[in-house]
Amino acid sequence: MEKNNTILVATGASLDVAGLELALAQHQYRVESVTNGAHALQVAAAGGVALVLLDVTQAGSAELELTGQLAHAEPGRRIPVVLMSSRPSQEEQQRAGRAGADGYFSLPLATTSVVDNVLLAVQGRRIGGYELEVNYHMMAAASPDAVVLLDMDSGRPVDLNHRAEQLLGRSALELLAMPLADICDPAELAAMMERVHAGELAVHRISFRHSSGRVVECEVRGVRINRPDRRLFHIRLVDVTGTQRAQALRIGQEQLLEMMARGAPLQETLLALVQLVESQSEGVLCSVILLDEDGMHMHCACCPSLPPAYSALLEGMAIGPGVGSCGTAMHRREAVLVSDIQRDPLWAPYLELIKDFDLRACWSMPIMQDEHTVLGSFAMYYRTVRRPDAEEQRLIGVASHLASIAIERARREAELLRHRTHLEDLVDARTAELSRAMQQAELSNEELQAALENLSMTQEELVRRDKLAALGALVAGVAHELNTPIGNSLVTASTLADHTAVLARQLEAGIRRSELETYVGQAREAGDILQRNLQRAASLVASFKQIAVDTTDAQRRSFDLEPLLFELLTPLWASLPQPRPRLVMDIAPGLAMDSYPGPLSQALGHLVDNCMTHAFGTQPGAEPTVTISAHAEGSEVLLAVADNGAGIAPDHIRRIFDPFFTTRLGAGQSGLGLYITHNIVTGVLAGHIDVASTPGFGSTFTLHLPMTAPR
Repeated sequence: MEKNNTILVATGASLDVAGLELALAQHQYRVESVTNGAHALQVAAAGGVALVLLDVTQAGSAELELTGQLAHAEPGRRIPVVLMSSRPSQEEQQRAGRAGADGYFSLPLATTSVVDNVLLAVQGRRIGGYELEVNYHMMAAASPDAVVLLDMDSGRPVDLNHRAEQLLGRSALELLAMPLADICDPAELAAMMERVHAGELAVHRISFRHSSGRVVECEVRGVRINRPDRRLFHIRLVDVTGTQRAQALRIGQEQLLEMMARGAPLQETLLALVQLVESQSEGVLCSVILLDEDGMHMHCACCPSLPPAYSALLEGMAIGPGVGSCGTAMHRREAVLVSDIQRDPLWAPYLELIKDFDLRACWSMPIMQDEHTVLGSFAMYYRTVRRPDAEEQRLIGVASHLASIAIERARREAELLRHRTHLEDLVDARTAELSRAMQQAELSNEELQAALENLSMTQEELVRRDKLAALGALVAGVAHELNTPIGNSLVTASTLADHTAVLARQLEAGIRRSELETYVGQAREAGDILQRNLQRAASLVASFKQIAVDTTDAQRRSFDLEPLLFELLTPLWASLPQPRPRLVMDIAPGLAMDSYPGPLSQALGHLVDNCMTHAFGTQPGAEPTVTISAHAEGSEVLLAVADNGAGIAPDHIRRIFDPFFTTRLGAGQSGLGLYITHNIVTGVLAGHIDVASTPGFGSTFTLHLPMTAPR
């Protein structure tokens, strides 16, 4: 045994000192552990220390000055010092080098790896017996990735870091003792090395076998290290198994959603879901349990990997607070994670029933439609005792959510089918009911048709009678109006004839001048009477002719409404006899129209004449006033003639635009003015006319005229 055979460990962190003692004893080294720097200096100064493992938290200030003190604690000899850090960083590693450290690695580290670091620093070799530079080992220990240094001649690793041990599930002793090709595809490894030798810088994909048997997909980068005495190959490994599984999960989710969208059967969708989840985790056996509509009993919907006898046990079982993982999860409406079935009280009543199925762990997540409605449960079984990690908990959450979508869609489709069937029954019943109602309606229709025909005949008879009555009134009025001037003309003409006969006799006997002058005066007076009465008769006939409005001679032009109305109404009002009503003009300026000013003036004249004839009597009251207003409304002009006179009786309103209707028939009125106005407004001017009246408070006639009359 060498004189300097003590490995001094100075750390306040948890380190497997007992395991380290046992491992180093095989190499004739003893371990002494201290917890502070002062004690470490005392032990180092006493002599016999081969190497110091110093925790950076015990190494003094930021300059790690205890490193140098320990290295020179024994006079005449330098003691190697290797720093250990639970929070390694590039900056700290550089400070360790400046402080004189012989090595630097990160904690936690497996005992075998610690032994490797000790032997490397003390003897300059690994357990495998290869001499390497200390700098490479320090670099590998601080690397965030798994790193392996491969001897190309033997095919075995000569150095590796702790992350490589974790990635491959094997200790450094195991890995250093076997060719790397034993745990991967030799052809893939050889192809990568060949490409690197050819100068290709690329990422290669190689599958490694974990000690548990699972496949670890890695992205590998390799660099050849040129040394005169050995062919070495630096390999960096990055585990992409999780990335691949995440991508497979995403693709599987998309495929499941597509199956749901195209209406795939529920059993087919759930089977695809279970197979997807089972591909994401090693050794998992999945099941989907549905809760019956009674909300109490379970039904095994999809359990392809579980023993059929176990699935049969679940069929029809009632859920509850202590019914295994699935029954409890559905009862509680929350996830139930049982890591050891043999020791969990939820499974105690069923251990005898499931003893032959070798199920050791079961994680169950309820499948929820909403926060109150449970559809079933999604379970993940394992044949080993284990708890889920964060990724597995996320996976079971995703699975239960997808199952919820599939089950809810299937139930909605079943409900729609029931509704569709019920709707068809309702349609059939309603169709039969409608057929009966149609038959009754046809009978009623025939009766209504007969009644309508009788009503039409009655209406036609009433219209005919109304027309005859109106015609009779018209004839009476026309006869009365024409009778006066014609009668006066006849009397005057017969009187003139008598005077002419007397004059003829006087001429035979000799006529005096005075008699002739008398006759001439009588003849002149008779001529005047005849002219006035015939002129009156001609005027009546002309008004009758205006019933049919002839627009062939109407002149269309663009004009401003305001000056047109002032030109029309100013002389018209001045010609009225006193006392005449007050005229109020409220005409918006700039009302440009493209229409027929002549017919418009004629219609307005009839309205004013109607107002003067019917609105104002001799009864006392407010000052008689006629208001003419006009303003634009959209593409129309609203022209109104209003008075504050007697108004129109309600039973007369509906007839005022009828031809020959007048309340003053026989008093010089023919009842054609408003009818002619109506024809002009609705025909020539392409508008319409409204009337509003309150007896005793006046009337308002409103013309709705387009600014541009149709051509």
